[in-house]
Amino acid sequence: MNIRQERPEDRDAVYQVVKAAFQSAEHSDGTEQDLVNALRQSPSFLPELSLVAVEGDQIVGHILFTKAQVGAAPVLALAPLSVLPGYQRRGIGLALMERGHCIARSLGYRYSVVLGHPGYYPKAGYVPAGTYGIQAPFPVEDEVFMALCLSGDPVPLDGIMEYDKAFGI
Repeated sequence: MNIRQERPEDRDAVYQVVKAAFQSAEHSDGTEQDLVNALRQSPSFLPELSLVAVEGDQIVGHILFTKAQVGAAPVLALAPLSVLPGYQRRGIGLALMERGHCIARSLGYRYSVVLGHPGYYPKAGYVPAGTYGIQAPFPVEDEVFMALCLSGDPVPLDGIMEYDKAFGI
């Protein structure tokens, strides 16, 4: 498996991967693939943090991190993370996160924030975002709104997460 930056010619395949990954997801509104397209057109888009997992010549996974804010502090929003159903439970999602976190560190980001499954994201080091003073902009249980400190120096933040407008929040 190879993980690399998404290319323009990958967009149709990524659309299908995201759509398939969320088709039977418990907490999905069925528009995650459209969110990816909208975020690519937003000022929050970071091309180097739109990554694909490729096996052979097939894209089997995708991850997207976009710029967000907590008060004056820049952070990243991880959304969405998608792996084709037939390739799930093979470590592809964790590998995509690991590569994304590495790139995010090199870009100087301190935190990545995700709204996700509390049984999955802690495997990559995510903890409840409130641990770092990051609050959700909507009512949500603490265990599903999580953050990862990307630096060795967790400087606590004190504010509400501000997502790109494409999220509709």
